[in-house]
Amino acid sequence: MFDVIVIGAGPVGSYVACKLAGMGYETVVLEQKERLGERVCCTGIVSQEYVSSFAVDENVILRRANSAKLFSPSGRLLRLRREETQAYIIDRAAFDLAIANQAQAKGAHYILSSPVQNIEVGDDRVRVEAAHQEERSSFEARAVVIATGFGSKLVERLGLGKAGDFVMGAQAEVSLIEVDEVDEVEVYFGQEIAPGFFAWLVPTSPHRALVGLLSRRSPGLYLRKFMSSLVARGKIVSAEAELSYGGIPLKPLAKTCTERLIVVGDAAGQVKPTTGGGIYYGLLCADIAANILHRVLASNALSAKSLANYEREWRRKLRQELRIGYRARKFYERLSDKQIDKIFDIIKSHDIDEAILKAEEMSFDWHSAVVLRLLEQRAVSKAIEMMKIPLRLGRGSKNYRGILT
Repeated sequence: MFDVIVIGAGPVGSYVACKLAGMGYETVVLEQKERLGERVCCTGIVSQEYVSSFAVDENVILRRANSAKLFSPSGRLLRLRREETQAYIIDRAAFDLAIANQAQAKGAHYILSSPVQNIEVGDDRVRVEAAHQEERSSFEARAVVIATGFGSKLVERLGLGKAGDFVMGAQAEVSLIEVDEVDEVEVYFGQEIAPGFFAWLVPTSPHRALVGLLSRRSPGLYLRKFMSSLVARGKIVSAEAELSYGGIPLKPLAKTCTERLIVVGDAAGQVKPTTGGGIYYGLLCADIAANILHRVLASNALSAKSLANYEREWRRKLRQELRIGYRARKFYERLSDKQIDKIFDIIKSHDIDEAILKAEEMSFDWHSAVVLRLLEQRAVSKAIEMMKIPLRLGRGSKNYRGILT
């Protein structure tokens, strides 16, 4: 019998496995894919804070970024730039493989081509059934970590609920026409481009880039159309490319642990609602999960009550970010292209972009401070009131900071 079974060999699952194996626990990772480090629908942009906190292997970093161009629906441009590096663009496949290799070096076992079909929680163990090499295999452990990413039915079957809201993403790798023309991250807004969300063009190497978008409906159709527009603008060579798809939760599960079981990462909905980024929040929560499991495994106290400390700790860390981010996200989805253009104009004409860039609380990962800073700008708050779109961020107060927190 293992100490811990981790279901899912993405970065979050492998990080939990790496930490637990390093602490001396017999750990096995079950992964449904045939190979580690396969391509996923993720842009792979991580922050300086993340790289510093989790010691990212330099070999997986494709390039550094200290600026971004934001385009409104009508083409208005906001350029955000700082002197120091703000983010790193990583090779997601190589990144996933690197963490898995670290986990295996610490002693974690990996069993591939093993989709999990059932989990049974008993009084003294958890039994996990998986289809391995066309046969049904059974694994037992003292505890289980579900890190399957978005869309797994396992958590729903275990009575932990399901994602209350989600969006679909589509992405492709493309060739650039003029390398010098695309040397910064580009983000595009507009209902015709990505309804309620945004699209991106992210250079990864001198001649290659990732292009993608988020949409609640038909992401592939919108992406093909967006790629055709980039071809017409002379940015990319062709709109013909293989698309990858993925679901992104915008709200966390109501419950992320029970007796002998923890859910972490995208499977738990630990994702930035503003951008859909899940690597950093997922690994922060994976760190909490590993530490809590270490505590309860050592004392053999694997009750739902003992594991509830995981729930309390990760929510304490992310609650405000997720709440503010989600409410800001829902507000943005109701804006028209004309209203988005108006906000761009206000930000530019009042130098609000420069003020935000100079603010100490400006962070690539922690967006609530940026949202609050925007709402505190008189011109922005007045424009929102004139738009007559409810900003449902709290109860009965026009003090945005008060109602958001």
